[in-house]
Amino acid sequence: MRTRVSSKGQIVLPAELRRRDRILPGQEFEVERVAADEYRLVRLSPPPNEGLVDWLLACPEKGYFVPIESESTETL
Repeated sequence: MRTRVSSKGQIVLPAELRRRDRILPGQEFEVERVAADEYRLVRLSPPPNEGLVDWLLACPEKGYFVPIESESTETL
């Protein structure tokens, strides 16, 4: 994908990338100069719950997680 640098030095990330990676306004990125004419853009903090759905879907089998009985804290 291509984008341009504005007269203010701003670079716009294409909408498709923002949707795919759930990039929201205000999120911070670090720009690293890798080499001459080559740069790397890294999001500083992942979106909330990143990987949670994949982790839940990796559950070995249905019913793997079961409620446990616990004692009341009043008896402690």
